[in-house]
Amino acid sequence: VQLQASGGGLVQAGGSLRLSCAASGRTFSRSAMGWFRQSPGKEREFVAASIWSGGSTLYSDSVKGRFTISRDNAKNTVYLQMNSLKPEDTAVYYCAAAGGVLFGYSSQRTYDHWGPGTQVTVSS
Repeated sequence: VQLQASGGGLVQAGGSLRLSCAASGRTFSRSAMGWFRQSPGKEREFVAASIWSGGSTLYSDSVKGRFTISRDNAKNTVYLQMNSLKPEDTAVYYCAAAGGVLFGYSSQRTYDHWGPGTQVTVSS
């Protein structure tokens, strides 16, 4: 599976951005797609996941109610709509694909394919 994220950029606090992650390759074998982020000096953290079976979603507490993950199966694309952005949302955002759920959908260890990341900068 190859992943390519796009849609990052610079936005003022309170603004919105939509990230996209296009998947190619053996996408039929995926169990979930997720978004993670990493700020300078911090470890990469879970943001959101879209789970194939049942169509459920999962969010971190820090973005719940502000971010929405969705997918377009026909386009093999997952989106992350980010509203009410805060300066602390500034990070490199990575999309990832999971083949199983061994460690839970919020764990990086569950995801075995990663995109190169896209920078999101929120100014105050």
